[in-house]
Amino acid sequence: MLAGSGVAAIALGSRPLLAKSAEAVSTPNAQMQAVLDEFASFNAPPIQQLSPMNARNAPTIAHAVMGVLAKRGEPALEFVGDISHILIPGPEGDLLARVYQPSGEGPFPVLVYFHGGGWVIANLDTYDSSCRALTNAANCIVISVAYRQAPEHKFPAAAEDAYAATQWAIANADQINGDPNRVAVGGESAGGNLAAVTCLMARDRGGRIPVHQLLIYPITNYAFDTPSYQENANAQPLNKALMMWFWSQYLNSESDGSNPYASPLRAESLSGLPPATAIAAQIDPLRSEGQAYAKRLSEAGVSVKATNYNGVTHEFFGTGAVVDKAKQAVKEAAAGLQSGFLGNTRLSS
Repeated sequence: MLAGSGVAAIALGSRPLLAKSAEAVSTPNAQMQAVLDEFASFNAPPIQQLSPMNARNAPTIAHAVMGVLAKRGEPALEFVGDISHILIPGPEGDLLARVYQPSGEGPFPVLVYFHGGGWVIANLDTYDSSCRALTNAANCIVISVAYRQAPEHKFPAAAEDAYAATQWAIANADQINGDPNRVAVGGESAGGNLAAVTCLMARDRGGRIPVHQLLIYPITNYAFDTPSYQENANAQPLNKALMMWFWSQYLNSESDGSNPYASPLRAESLSGLPPATAIAAQIDPLRSEGQAYAKRLSEAGVSVKATNYNGVTHEFFGTGAVVDKAKQAVKEAAAGLQSGFLGNTRLSS
């Protein structure tokens, strides 16, 4: 059990166990509620009522956190050693990536990171706080990849970009002061989906497999009938209607939803995949499918640490400047990454 009330963590071995909440919390805690109140104050139309172009310019939880900090007179950014930008060759053209470097001397381990936004909205700026926090907490380089987005680029464009970026990082990490033998993948929401799918693709295609996968409330299945979907059908900032809109923008047809590279929970086997850290939020329609994926990984013999954080919502991970549970989650994510990096130090040059 991690320190702090309402947080349950269970390391999953060969016998799967789902993390259970220590207390049942159906409403956001005070810190999370302050962020949601700020978000509501923007009075923006629901994203599912917008065109993708307008949705990409709608306010986000990241804007809400900045608003809370501004009212407190506190800085909005966590400093890192250095930030630069590179182009990574992708299947249909170069992909822009933002590279976060920790302070100190390298070579450093590397996390290839994919932002959330339902494969449709958000960008490198929206999830900047998560990347900064992980860079410092895990003492690693974070490569945040701007993958192609739907509906202009439907499935499997984002997944193919994620896989290509990861394989590039493993082959070329030394170009950015990274260690090619210590490369992990991670992401939030749709980004967690892309991280999971990247690992599946690497296994299936004989590519280099990342040393760890960080899955933060990942989308793992094209379905809307789980307990957490029922409990959080009208939650903010993510709810059932919005998830249905995201999927409708991403897929070419409903049949794509059964493809394991869209719905990794439907993969026939999850064996041979890297160790995972799986983080879930209680007030999130994606909670159940994230936990189900962690369970299936464990049943396949993959080492998994799964944690459910009570009293917080989808998108809480990047709110560490104002939400203590997010700080705990970042600390847990960093520990999982460092364990994965340590497991491959024997391969380092």
